[in-house]
Amino acid sequence: MGLHERRQREKESIRANILQEAFNLAKTEGWASLSIRKIADAIEYSAPVVYDHFENKEAILYEISLNGFHQLQIELLKAQKKHETPEDQLTAIVDAYWKFAFENKEYYQLMFGLGMQCSGKGLMKEEFSSFQDMLYESTLEIINKKGSNPDNACHSSHALFSAVHGLISIMMMRNADIPSTMNKTTLDETVSAFIKSL
Repeated sequence: MGLHERRQREKESIRANILQEAFNLAKTEGWASLSIRKIADAIEYSAPVVYDHFENKEAILYEISLNGFHQLQIELLKAQKKHETPEDQLTAIVDAYWKFAFENKEYYQLMFGLGMQCSGKGLMKEEFSSFQDMLYESTLEIINKKGSNPDNACHSSHALFSAVHGLISIMMMRNADIPSTMNKTTLDETVSAFIKSL
């Protein structure tokens, strides 16, 4: 391996380490307490080394958000491919989204700006809308199958996204204040009622 390749590999390693340690800090201390200084201490380098790889903390958060959206997309596609009918696909997609949110709480909070400023605003339209797009496709297919008005697919799928994301957000951010009956069963009933209403 040449000197240039070795330096490039070292640079990529430090960059990956910065992202991993930033995420680890967020898991233990929360996103609000994250700072360049803490990241530098965690990777055992000086702050200027972090700035060599990322312009600022926002750039680090943006990169972590992208990682989160890519992981979510993988899980959604996996869930979708396991089923044939649009009804089963829709249910599986929503289930995978729910599971991802609660198994990856720190990612979800950062990706959607829960309790903090949303990272990469306006820069992740494709990643941000992947779940909504999948909901729309399944919704349209169900509507066409039932012979309903296809013009309603966009509005209906947005309504479902709002319901799913809203329930997750409430449970994630206000868990101590909400009744114990608001849980996955509520989500399942919402999806079932949604499919019947199309």
